[in-house]
Amino acid sequence: MSKVNLYNTLTRKKEQFKPIGKEVKMYSCGPTVYSYQHIGNLRSYVLADLLKRTLIYNEYKVKHVINVTDVGHLTSDADSGEDKMEKAAEREGKKAEDIARFYFKEFEKDLKKMNILSPWKWAWATKHVKEQIELVKKLEKKGFTYKTRDGIYFDSKKFKGYGKLAKLNIKELRAGKRVEIGEKKNKTDFALWKFSSNPGERQQEWKSPWGIGFPGWHLECSAMSMKYLGNHFDIHTGGEDHISVHHTNEIAQSEALTGKKFVNYWIHGAFLMNKGKKISKSTGGLYTISDLEKEGYSPMHLRYLFFLTNYRKQLNFSLDILDAARNAYERLKKKIVELKKERHKGTDRTKDYENEFINAINDNLNTSRAIDVLWKVINDFDFEHGKKLKLLEKFDCIFGFGIKNMKEEKIGVPAEIKRLLEERERLRKEKKFAEADILRERIFEMGFKVEDSEKGVIVEKN
Repeated sequence: MSKVNLYNTLTRKKEQFKPIGKEVKMYSCGPTVYSYQHIGNLRSYVLADLLKRTLIYNEYKVKHVINVTDVGHLTSDADSGEDKMEKAAEREGKKAEDIARFYFKEFEKDLKKMNILSPWKWAWATKHVKEQIELVKKLEKKGFTYKTRDGIYFDSKKFKGYGKLAKLNIKELRAGKRVEIGEKKNKTDFALWKFSSNPGERQQEWKSPWGIGFPGWHLECSAMSMKYLGNHFDIHTGGEDHISVHHTNEIAQSEALTGKKFVNYWIHGAFLMNKGKKISKSTGGLYTISDLEKEGYSPMHLRYLFFLTNYRKQLNFSLDILDAARNAYERLKKKIVELKKERHKGTDRTKDYENEFINAINDNLNTSRAIDVLWKVINDFDFEHGKKLKLLEKFDCIFGFGIKNMKEEKIGVPAEIKRLLEERERLRKEKKFAEADILRERIFEMGFKVEDSEKGVIVEKN
């Protein structure tokens, strides 16, 4: 078993991964299922998938839980605004439960298209309200809560280590407290349980010892992760936007409850950017997987793009950049198909290349270096083709590009394209090359590439 080094947000340094027990316990922040997930969201799930695949490659067993937020996520991190699920239900004129189920199924389709492994457990917030209420009761008993007119809040001042994940300067935050915080005692306090302003008006509300209401957004992750993974577990993943509020509050309420360390390794992925701004639903969401498919891109093109940049670096997205990733992936596919036809002998260089690959991927998931190794293997003509293909398929246990299933695709050429090809050939025979080139461009605009070779005309999809 090789050493895996990971950058831990908690310590702000790269550390050798050492699991607590024989099975790695890992929790990932999941979707709020009020709308389609955009490609910025998907980068976080590809990160969790990459990490899990890397651990499995290194012969660890992984118990992975992802939550599904179907209640309590308000439009503001400051415990104000509308519940996103209630807002979506009103917008679409449906039950909140139906909204959640529909968008979760769409999300699952996207994960399948992106070849993201399913977790051991999908944990739904609404199915664990009882556990969340119990957590609040225990925090109340320990003296970490207080009541306002709109809910039960966690008193962050009473938790000594508050803000350690985000390296927050609490004194400065409190000294500069000039913003309106309502009845909260401290700016950094957060809601554990919110009261329904008009009981019976919300679709999703429950009885509790404090009145009818619903759980705060941060509460679900603590309650569900501890239920399935224990009070102290190995890894927690999520986007970098969760560091300062959501994950900071998870740590506070969990460690206040148990008196012990919550998570050993916090792994955060950087934003997907567009024109210098974070891609998010609030800014229009940019693209979904379905949107990209309509533009002629495969989900694998996006997966390949994600792996060209380390997960800790913000990645600028544009269709031009995706075009480059598509070209590289399609070239990879073509090379693999050609390799499957080869029968030449050579030397076995499996050990050297695998060592180089594992050193790259185990160095904080360095996918760009790992892809370089992938191409070195592909382009090594002296590497015996059978062993080469076997090694590439092993690498793909981490990449998830679908190398084993890559095969030559039969291209269905539409009747209109065939007609243009015949017309182009006629023009070429008449030596009207300029006119033939115009038809070639028209064919290209319709999605097909034409190449003239000694064996005749070759037609491929763009």
